[in-house]
Amino acid sequence: MGRRNNIIFLLIMLLVAVSVWIDLPGNPGIKIGDFERSLKTQLGLDLRGGLRVLLEADLPAETQVTSTELEEAKKILESRANGLGVSEVTFQVAGNRRIVGEFPGLTETSQVIQTLKQVGQLAFIPMGNNPVPEGQKVKIDYTKIGTKTGVIPDNKLPETTASGDAAKAASEMVYSPLMSGADLDQVTVGRDQLGQYSVNFTLKDTASKMFGEFTSKHIGEYLVIVLDDVVISTPTINSAITEGKGQISGRFTVDTANDLMIQLKYGSLPIPFKVVQSQSVGSTLGQDSIDKSLIAGAIGLALTVLFLILTYRLPGIMASLALAMYAAISLAIYKLIPVTLTLPGIAGFILSVGMAVDSNVLIFERMKEELRAGRTVKQAINLGWSRAWSSIKDSNVTSLISCIILFWFGNAFGASLVKGFAVTLFIGIFLSLFTAITVTRALLHAVLDNIKFAEKPGWFGV
Repeated sequence: MGRRNNIIFLLIMLLVAVSVWIDLPGNPGIKIGDFERSLKTQLGLDLRGGLRVLLEADLPAETQVTSTELEEAKKILESRANGLGVSEVTFQVAGNRRIVGEFPGLTETSQVIQTLKQVGQLAFIPMGNNPVPEGQKVKIDYTKIGTKTGVIPDNKLPETTASGDAAKAASEMVYSPLMSGADLDQVTVGRDQLGQYSVNFTLKDTASKMFGEFTSKHIGEYLVIVLDDVVISTPTINSAITEGKGQISGRFTVDTANDLMIQLKYGSLPIPFKVVQSQSVGSTLGQDSIDKSLIAGAIGLALTVLFLILTYRLPGIMASLALAMYAAISLAIYKLIPVTLTLPGIAGFILSVGMAVDSNVLIFERMKEELRAGRTVKQAINLGWSRAWSSIKDSNVTSLISCIILFWFGNAFGASLVKGFAVTLFIGIFLSLFTAITVTRALLHAVLDNIKFAEKPGWFGV
């Protein structure tokens, strides 16, 4: 029995050592092969400041939006935000038509909002000998894309003599695209022959074949590039492009070229969105909340430790050490997952500390009862843990169910603060069970196996 306890004790010490290493402020992170994980503490919007954006489907009220479309849009929005270099961003589906986005630490908002709400539907339209000016809106039938139908479209404008008439005719026609954004394989930002910024792309195999066939037969004609039904470039086919590679040139800056690259690279949104609300959140209140939370947590922990030691003595000391280990392991898990800490999330963590103490109190009171009944210290420890387990299990199971309900509510309605509270409390409950049932017990056995005078009942508050 002593050897088994020693093995458990050593494993716990190893776990704590790894957790402390992860918790170090200057930790460089983990990098093993292609796996890389930063170990910085991620603070939420309410603590760090930033931007909160509420997006709503820009469709008539009678048009149904499916949950699949919202989930797909959420993933694309996350990819776009990551492509913009915005870290720790979170998107949540809120109800049946809205998505909430939170951007901790963001200061430049206009570019992000504009990039996120664009549908990103790209089309390559053959225009023959009729150039269409950039900025011109056109109508497109996306059901007649050449790569889908196997038919190269032949869009012809009516014979016109004035450029204004041509633009008017272009806005009235409905065009069939040669290709769409779905036919792109890779997209990068580069420079053209004149040193201007451009967006380079390669095509998928099926599109590459059709593109090569089309450009071979239409040299000198226009292939208009349209994004969200607006002409962004009107290049001329100078030569046959048979290698499946192309370039979008225009009056790009490094930012606009990068924005277009993101739209093309991460796909088009299944439904259009409009910004219903955007709110900048300052960080001053967040830092004040962190400071006050730390003070409140320190005071509460000190009072808890004092109560445990005065009431239960040696077990109280071991439980206090277990709480310190619990805090170290919790923070390590938050960094590894990672969990974005919000003020309610910190509250969930502190509440789980109280639940860990509650489990210890139940166990220690059972131990006292067994000692008063004449049991030896080691017998009292084993019986105290086994007989308190049913009560501990029932109380923690009901708490876990509550966490699941809160998480579902927060996820379904975009209440990220409720979701953060549920996540940290859920993790905390499992860890508190581990520390109360395993860690405290292992520490007690380690002391009793090595310090004989500690087996006196007086060391247990009896």
